[in-house]
Amino acid sequence: MNEVTTTVIGIDVGGERKGFHAVALQNGTFVATLAHSDPAVIVSWCRQLKAVVVAVDAPCGWSAGGASRLAERSLAIGGNKISCFATPTRARANRSNFYKWVFNGARLYQQLAQHYTLFDGARRSSLTCFETFPHAVVCALAGRVVAARPKRETRRNALRQRGYDVGSLTNVDFVDAGLCAITADAFVRGKVQLFGNKVEGFIVVPVG
Repeated sequence: MNEVTTTVIGIDVGGERKGFHAVALQNGTFVATLAHSDPAVIVSWCRQLKAVVVAVDAPCGWSAGGASRLAERSLAIGGNKISCFATPTRARANRSNFYKWVFNGARLYQQLAQHYTLFDGARRSSLTCFETFPHAVVCALAGRVVAARPKRETRRNALRQRGYDVGSLTNVDFVDAGLCAITADAFVRGKVQLFGNKVEGFIVVPVG
């Protein structure tokens, strides 16, 4: 019997100039990459490859009223906190240039929403997108909190150690997108854990 091909995609988000880095994964192999500054082009590429799940390294929501979201405050492995950026309210973020990349991620989610349902904690049969975080993915795979740096080699090795050919992931942004892609694959298989809530959004990471 022929193996059914399932395509999932991971996307790393930068500012408007840096743009987006996307990696497609099919049956355990990274098969394509794309870097582009236009979120509509990225989403069109996801559609062309018939991706069923898209995992994004950017906040999918804003804090409901504080300096961070529940997902970020509760993100942990084995009871140990995983460090991550905090996402404030949208109004507070508007006052800082630091969050320009988060607003760029919001533009990507807006484009994805035309074709993909943002995951709200309940599994659906429709095309799905969700937020993930590469450093948390590495920690989840290791079963413990690991040092974030040196980022490029730590994250590349996390993929190599699990049998992925990383030859096509030519920079750290594609490596991060690759970690997002394997999280999308784990989501398809139901092997993920969730942090957060419906109001502020979920961060999804694999089960180690």
